[in-house]
Amino acid sequence: MSNNQTQVLPVAEEQTDPCCPPLASAPLSEADAFQGAAMFKALSDPVRLRLFSRIAAHPSGEACVCDISDVGVSQSTVSHHLKKLRDAGLLTSERRGTWIYHRVAPAALDSMRRMLDG
Repeated sequence: MSNNQTQVLPVAEEQTDPCCPPLASAPLSEADAFQGAAMFKALSDPVRLRLFSRIAAHPSGEACVCDISDVGVSQSTVSHHLKKLRDAGLLTSERRGTWIYHRVAPAALDSMRRMLDG
């Protein structure tokens, strides 16, 4: 593959529908609890939360790893944390040339918002 081609990086499970009913509406099923816990576990690390916030707040709706990597850890650690966010279904990523661009997965914020809604 040449450096000029676009490559969409795989995610563990692409979320298309928001996960999980509101916590106060009914007891969670085992599957909903597992999916919700994976999202919140991925965000429980301060570096991952900062990276997720930088991507979500980026004016273009996506961010190159070169724009968000100044969070006080090495580049390899940033990549590790971004992979954890992708694996939890919170980010989608696309390689363009030598750079990887990240976006918040379409249903990620809705899923978290819905689950925490009272």
